[in-house]
Amino acid sequence: MANVQNLKPVRTESEARERGRAGGKASGVARRRKADFRKTLNMLLTAEIDSPEWTPILQALGLDSTLEAAVNMAMVKKALAGDVKAYEAIAKYAGQSDRTEKDDAEQAAKTEREKAQAETLKEKQAKEKDTENSVIQNMETLADVLKRSRPNRNIEDYEEE
Repeated sequence: MANVQNLKPVRTESEARERGRAGGKASGVARRRKADFRKTLNMLLTAEIDSPEWTPILQALGLDSTLEAAVNMAMVKKALAGDVKAYEAIAKYAGQSDRTEKDDAEQAAKTEREKAQAETLKEKQAKEKDTENSVIQNMETLADVLKRSRPNRNIEDYEEE
């Protein structure tokens, strides 16, 4: 198992490139292996079965007699027999949630608060941008005034006026 003591620092740019290339190749191999696994599993689950135990039940329910349907029926059968883990798996994959209405209301309230905070932040940033723009305008105006002033006058000349 990898940990900080096993890590070897990268010493050169070429070594970093080689490690990155090796990691990319390993990642591609792992991705292809997972894709092949999913493809094989999907093919197996959709395969037709001829089981004297499951086929009549599945056909009576209007379902195809596939391995997937038989596995699902077996899970239902175990859940009916009192297997809590089978029931939880069925509930999870059937889209049922153990979250309550209170949890949903709290999540909705949290989302609304976050939206309000984001809107407040946007408004604050817009005000800051307006302030920044007015400061820039004032500086430009000052620069124009200074350009139009008479350049050869000293500070004393202005004080006498």
